[in-house]
Amino acid sequence: MAEALEVTVGGRQVRVSNPNKVYFPERGYTKLDVVEYYRAVADGALRALRDRPTTLQRFPDGVTGEAFFQKRAPKNIPDWIPTGRISFPSGRHADEFAPNEPAAVVWAANLGCLTFHPWPVRRDDTEHPDELRIDLDPQPGTDYADAVRAALELRELLEELGLRGWPKTSGGRGIHVFVPIVPEWTFPQVRRAAIAVGRELERRAPERVTTAWWKEERGERIFVDYNQMARDRTIASAYSVRPRPTATVSAPLTWEEVPDARPEDFDLATMPGRFAEVGDPHAEMAEHPCRLEAVLELAERDEREHGLGDLPYPPDHPKVAGEPTRVQPSRARKKK
Repeated sequence: MAEALEVTVGGRQVRVSNPNKVYFPERGYTKLDVVEYYRAVADGALRALRDRPTTLQRFPDGVTGEAFFQKRAPKNIPDWIPTGRISFPSGRHADEFAPNEPAAVVWAANLGCLTFHPWPVRRDDTEHPDELRIDLDPQPGTDYADAVRAALELRELLEELGLRGWPKTSGGRGIHVFVPIVPEWTFPQVRRAAIAVGRELERRAPERVTTAWWKEERGERIFVDYNQMARDRTIASAYSVRPRPTATVSAPLTWEEVPDARPEDFDLATMPGRFAEVGDPHAEMAEHPCRLEAVLELAERDEREHGLGDLPYPPDHPKVAGEPTRVQPSRARKKK
């Protein structure tokens, strides 16, 4: 391995150890390539991460080695990188990496962090999300093109509800749409809004979209993963490198780009050039916070007129009053 070197980011020197270690064997990309990638897109990456408690998905030996999610800030975190204290569903808490300058992103990349998973809150108020995140997840038998169709229909629905969505590729087959919101609502309320949006989208395209939590009920449809708004659930941030052989990245898009863009268009090699040319398409996202009254009214109508209440939480969450059973439907039928 080559000796460590230093790179300059925003006036800070960041040490890079083992710069020639291969992280993506199929493409030949090294740790230094990852570091240089994040240095090139640092302003965009920081925009998505700034002051957000963030879980680091680390691959210290590259994508073919063992990986782990680091929720608590590393013990060697520099004193110039702030942390944010978050509370888990269990009631325990942790101080997480919460960057506020570009050098922090590059520092984490040197630890083998490829993908950043920020909470939808800022470290000065970790109880009130400032983003409604909608994850359009293709199920077996569907693909990215199906997610695109659902995203375009979602855009229309959001506009009807007075919400403005900002789309990005997941870096895989899905599409994420983030809606900046005023941080006045709790996690359960924002999750309820995500459920209401998903259900309305499902009503409009029942053969193509589903909110079914159990995989056996989803069929060949796009799953609106409403539980991404549950506490301690996160989505890969914009510009995050994904642990795929081809080193694709999660790419912020304009709505005009959505119909023709493809996940494979954006990777470790191509995104720096795009960023230099067009900048960050989501640069102004935080300047347009939306309110949730209309979508929460939709949730109330669903419950009042259709008897549609809560949906199951992830299995590691404490049981919530009014939540349906977490027993898989096929198993429930067998018990009868």
